[in-house]
Amino acid sequence: MDGSGTQHYYIATSQSPTDDRARVLKYGRTFFVFDRLGDAQTSGMGEQGLFFQDTRHLSSLMLHLWETRPLLLSSTVESNNYLFTADLANLDVSRGTQVVIPRGTLHLIRSRFLWRHSCFEEFTFVNHGLESLHVPFRISFEADFADIFEVRGMRRERRGSILPPEVHGDSVRIAYDGLDEVRRETNIRWSRNPANASGQELRYDIVLRPKERTNLQLSISCDADGAGRNVSYSQAIKNAQRETESANNSFPGISSSNSRFTDWISRSIADVQMMMVGNPERNYPYAGVPWFGTVFGRDGIITAMQTLWLNPEIAHDVLRCLASLQATKIDAAIEAEPGKILHEMRQGEMAALGEVPFGRYYGSVDSTPLFIMLAGAYYERTADAELIRELWPNIERALNWIDEYGDADHDCFVEYRQRSSKGLVQQGWKDSNDSIFHADGSIAQAPIALAEVQGYVYAAKLAAAALCRVAGDPTRTAALEVEAENLRSQFEEKFWCDELSTYALALDGEKRACRVKTSNAGHCLFTGVASPERAKRVARTLFEPESFNGWGIRTVACGQARYNPLSYHDGSIWPHDNSLIASGLARYGFKNLAGKILMALLDLSTMVEMHRLPELFCGVERREGEGPTLYPVACSPQAWAAAAPFLILQACLGISISAERKRILFDDPYLPEGIPNLAINNLRCGGVSVDLFLERRNDSVLVHKTGAPSAVEIMTIVS
Repeated sequence: MDGSGTQHYYIATSQSPTDDRARVLKYGRTFFVFDRLGDAQTSGMGEQGLFFQDTRHLSSLMLHLWETRPLLLSSTVESNNYLFTADLANLDVSRGTQVVIPRGTLHLIRSRFLWRHSCFEEFTFVNHGLESLHVPFRISFEADFADIFEVRGMRRERRGSILPPEVHGDSVRIAYDGLDEVRRETNIRWSRNPANASGQELRYDIVLRPKERTNLQLSISCDADGAGRNVSYSQAIKNAQRETESANNSFPGISSSNSRFTDWISRSIADVQMMMVGNPERNYPYAGVPWFGTVFGRDGIITAMQTLWLNPEIAHDVLRCLASLQATKIDAAIEAEPGKILHEMRQGEMAALGEVPFGRYYGSVDSTPLFIMLAGAYYERTADAELIRELWPNIERALNWIDEYGDADHDCFVEYRQRSSKGLVQQGWKDSNDSIFHADGSIAQAPIALAEVQGYVYAAKLAAAALCRVAGDPTRTAALEVEAENLRSQFEEKFWCDELSTYALALDGEKRACRVKTSNAGHCLFTGVASPERAKRVARTLFEPESFNGWGIRTVACGQARYNPLSYHDGSIWPHDNSLIASGLARYGFKNLAGKILMALLDLSTMVEMHRLPELFCGVERREGEGPTLYPVACSPQAWAAAAPFLILQACLGISISAERKRILFDDPYLPEGIPNLAINNLRCGGVSVDLFLERRNDSVLVHKTGAPSAVEIMTIVS
């Protein structure tokens, strides 16, 4: 040390390195998007903040030590997703040219979690110096009460009024009176009185003796009725831990000697649970954070399908929730028709006022047949006749929607057209305005019949035919089977494009085929509507270099008119899309190709933070030694992306579970070379559970029962 108290060659640090990549916490209808320090700010993509019921209750939350942002040492969200922790330190504090407090003298540990409608924060200050510290500590905050659609970029002609902040003895209240006549509040409460408190900041003078530590806690409540405001940090964290541990027990344990695979599966389970914990709709996985943190019909159904073999309770509660929200009348403003299944549901001000139609919105052409498909698959998995009988009126109404409203011109194909000027133009899962087009790039005109939707309807009618017997209406079985076969025949005739070796993306309003190579054809394998010979050709087409880029199968193949690997739906790669395709490939015997998708996404999981697959990523060609090109505003986590490996693994293993027979069947099980073995513990079947160990031997897979004896029968079929 020299006379100034600093080391020779000491590198002075006056600014914290910038790292605005987002971290996420979610509990129920509350979620928080923030940077690595734990701060939220409106710069960058503008998506940061604390949100509750589609409204941003904090748009800014920033920490300052000695009037500068702290130095980030490290930060993480625990593997079970409930607790964020950041290790921060002071930057160099100078007086003139002299460093009087070297960086790292003060250690600030920041912890955060969500519970109920509140965010809880704890700040622990540790003085590692040899002298006392006087630490000026400032927390600034702002609440803009922006609707989620404003945050996404929509402009409003009028807004409600933000009221003057009210500062009380141990709290500050910021309130907003919306145009929907709802008051929304943000209440910030502290455990330790600041030196100064206002409606924009809290200022503290923290005094620490050498080696001393002290802390302070904040709670930020987003509800106007005050529920949970007076719960202490210690009480709330115990409750949050208990709920997280309970959720952890809902999935079997899955592990492998391939630690990358184990880490990916663990992350996927935690993310699916995160999208359900605290939701008022029990066991309903919200679609994604930040943009889709609510009930979506299509997303919930597909996530339930992906997880069905592991956790059928999700499917049970998704079916009941969507049945309760099924449309009962025609309402063009929200695209509702009797029997139709929900697309999405919102709670924000703009939805309440009808500025967007998404309060309860039904502009989804595929949610209704998918609902029936899920009901059929759920019964096969659980033999829960009681739920099927409860849902049978909803299934009948869904079937009627398919025939009377979905197929309005009675040509066998279910079609859609936009009926609300504020609603979605495209109403399949690829819902970008430019996603359905012809070979020359021209946008297809409505009404549009999507290839995958016809497959969903085919599978839905077969599922309903099987459920007729359970519901006590066996006379309808044969008729539904005939309808399904007629649809299959018409589909093969109208959609097959021999010169492309795949199915057309869609038929437009003039019944002209959109002759474009897309991933949609892979869904036709998933539903079984494709003939075996054509399925073989589709499989080859999907794995041509124009479609498979090394990370997965693109939504649109390279070389097609609107191909753009940086777009949302016209050349990007979606993990959930790939999981459905993999399931379809395995259905037709191409398990090696399903395994290729599994290993590609496994590689992807090791190249992204926290092993968390995003909603989508760019379709740029995979380059050796480089990671994927990320899509900048993708949701992460996204429920059906998180659940993708479960469906692909099921496809590779050929596993089906019959609760009625207490039997688990492995039909020609397959594991890729990169996964030499697999342990599945506490897999439930008909009220009992079993532990399994699978090991790869050359080109075969051996299945062993392990652990305690179980009444579950294990069968393996080898071709």
